[in-house]
Amino acid sequence: MPKINVYVPDELAEAVKDAGVPVSAVCQRALEQAVRRVTAIRQTALGELSADDLSDRLPHFTPRTHAVLKLAIDRASAADRPSVGTGDLLAGMIDEGTNLALHVLRAIDIDPAAVRRALERRPDAEPDGPAGTAVRSGTGEEASRLSGVGGGSEDRVSRHFSAAAAGAMELAVTEATSFGHNYVGCEHLLLGLVAEPDGTAGQVLRELGAEPRLTRRAVTAALAGYVHLRAQTSGAGPQPSAAPAAGASARPAAGPGAASAVAPGAASGAGADPAQLIAAVVQEQVRPLIERVERLERTLGAPSAE
Repeated sequence: MPKINVYVPDELAEAVKDAGVPVSAVCQRALEQAVRRVTAIRQTALGELSADDLSDRLPHFTPRTHAVLKLAIDRASAADRPSVGTGDLLAGMIDEGTNLALHVLRAIDIDPAAVRRALERRPDAEPDGPAGTAVRSGTGEEASRLSGVGGGSEDRVSRHFSAAAAGAMELAVTEATSFGHNYVGCEHLLLGLVAEPDGTAGQVLRELGAEPRLTRRAVTAALAGYVHLRAQTSGAGPQPSAAPAAGASARPAAGPGAASAVAPGAASGAGADPAQLIAAVVQEQVRPLIERVERLERTLGAPSAE
């Protein structure tokens, strides 16, 4: 049986040994889940996109994430583009309007309206993914099927993910796995878009200040805020995208102060505004990182002493 080395921090390695966790079995299960999800995304990227069967083709994506994908497909269709790009995914996330990713953006001082304006100033076209390349090359049965030739639908335009969009979705699966979640929500998709290097969405988000590490920490804090919110209220307000019927783990990754309490001065209890509560927790969690960046900027910008 092939061997794959897995590197973990020293503290985690000691904890695993002390707890007697069956590392091989746990890693195999996690890898199997990740492979299934990435394979599903690649199969979807290779085929024609349809808003009607996303739930069947991407079962681990949450209802809100499915809604974002449908809005992205609609946006590409309205622009008569065969490729659904990362800009379409990000615009769909904003148009959906209720997902946790939007609270994360606001908490790191990025206005979704500013994101929309930046997207409108950018060209929508991105390099094709595998399906688009097959259609453009005009060879093979796959090209014929995707272009609609020979099927009595000559005017039909095939929709497919751009290479960058497919890559961002794969990164979203990786992020969900790293959080220990058995669902892929909009918060994971946001992290995938930020981390993807070539797409329009990642360029826009990074220019507006959504650095990958900062955004990941903000997502961790937002999930902690959601857990606290559920404990304090009847569950009103935005959710990290309810998981599929099989159930979802909303467990945030461990982090400083995660899920322990809301930020000082934040409203709590049944009368709390959900958006303000989540934003307060996120801002409290990311403040040390922001202060550190500001100190580094001051140090680098300070004139040298003579």
